[in-house]
Amino acid sequence: MLKIALVHDYLTQRGGAERVFELLCRYFPQADIFTSVYDPKQTISLNERKIYTTFLQTVPFSKRYFRLFAPLYFPAFRSLDLRQYDLIISSTSSFAKAVKKREDAIHVCFCHNVTRFIWNTQFYLQEYHNYRSFAPLLNSIFNTLKQQDFRYAQEPNIYIANSTTVAKRIQNIYKRDALVVNYPVDTNNFIFSDQKEPYYLVSSRLISYKRIDIIVETFNWLGWPLLIIGDGPERAYLEKKALDNIKFLGFVNDELRKFFMSKAQGVIVAALEDYGLVPIEANLSGTPVIAYGAGGILDTQIHEYTGLLFKQQTPDALYKALCQAASHSWDYQNIREHALSNFSEKVFFEKIMKILEAQMNLNEKLKLNLNQIKLV
Repeated sequence: MLKIALVHDYLTQRGGAERVFELLCRYFPQADIFTSVYDPKQTISLNERKIYTTFLQTVPFSKRYFRLFAPLYFPAFRSLDLRQYDLIISSTSSFAKAVKKREDAIHVCFCHNVTRFIWNTQFYLQEYHNYRSFAPLLNSIFNTLKQQDFRYAQEPNIYIANSTTVAKRIQNIYKRDALVVNYPVDTNNFIFSDQKEPYYLVSSRLISYKRIDIIVETFNWLGWPLLIIGDGPERAYLEKKALDNIKFLGFVNDELRKFFMSKAQGVIVAALEDYGLVPIEANLSGTPVIAYGAGGILDTQIHEYTGLLFKQQTPDALYKALCQAASHSWDYQNIREHALSNFSEKVFFEKIMKILEAQMNLNEKLKLNLNQIKLV
């Protein structure tokens, strides 16, 4: 039997990367699961499966303040001995690619991004207003981490990127080629409606790079109803800025979020995203997306078919796009069909299995074992 290990950076939250890892865990039910730190109350559901962790699991506060332990993650993953596994699948935007393997084993890395806080420190730390006070110390630490990150980035046999944008970043920084396989969403987990109600929707963390401020300013001008789902450090600032036509709902459960998404006139994305699952979720609901037309959004949206793309992150550009969208004749069923045809789990795993088969055919020991993988 082919021995498979699934590895993720840390399982202490539930974001897009964790949702993709959850799919991998479901698809490979016989695989062993590894991570640095695991908090079952705060992350994806892994049922009764055993989770193998590193020495960081027992360090006080490592689950809550996991980002503060950045210098320890590479040693933590290097301490994992995965030499008994034939196939290693890592899911990472930072550290999990560093795991050890046998020379003849295959390591497939789902790289959600390069290690952003190392390679784009100023952007990543702009939320932390006092970080400049610690800049000399941080620069020294990050320079060391850059060297380690580049070295360990050479470990995987093959990279899979979620978007063209991330693939280019992997090539530019790690000097590695990456195959682009757009990540899926659970197509059974969204409801379709062609009966829209007179409001627009934002579903996002409320942090500065998401540019919710642009959206708020635009809807202050328009006076149209806007619902904002999500929370974050910018919420108080944004609420103070917003007029009465804008409602902040904070966290809502999945059922309510699906309902709001299916009934909205449009879902708005003003950020420069590496990929982004929210636009696909909107399309599955039959809802067009009004988005800043750069980055990962170009892999998922078709202008004037699944949504409208604006070229500048400004209120004026968004204002014009919203006015155009309001007068556009949308085919809500076609919007949903586009998402179903391109971003389902079935399409995703068909592509992944072809990649695994091609990789294993290059390996004399493993090429006969692909059919032995127990899948769901």
